[in-house]
Amino acid sequence: MGKHQITGRINEAKGAVKEAVGKLVGDRGLQARGIAQKFAGRVEAKAGRLRQVAK
Repeated sequence: MGKHQITGRINEAKGAVKEAVGKLVGDRGLQARGIAQKFAGRVEAKAGRLRQVAK
């Protein structure tokens, strides 16, 4: 697993936590930021995977 894959997975996890906390406390802004961070992490992990395959 490359550096970008690891940071992407970490961002996915952080985003999932933010989303869950946002749902729990009713903060739609926090929930939306969590969804966005989770998506960005997923994109970063996929890009890292593509870089690794291209080598």
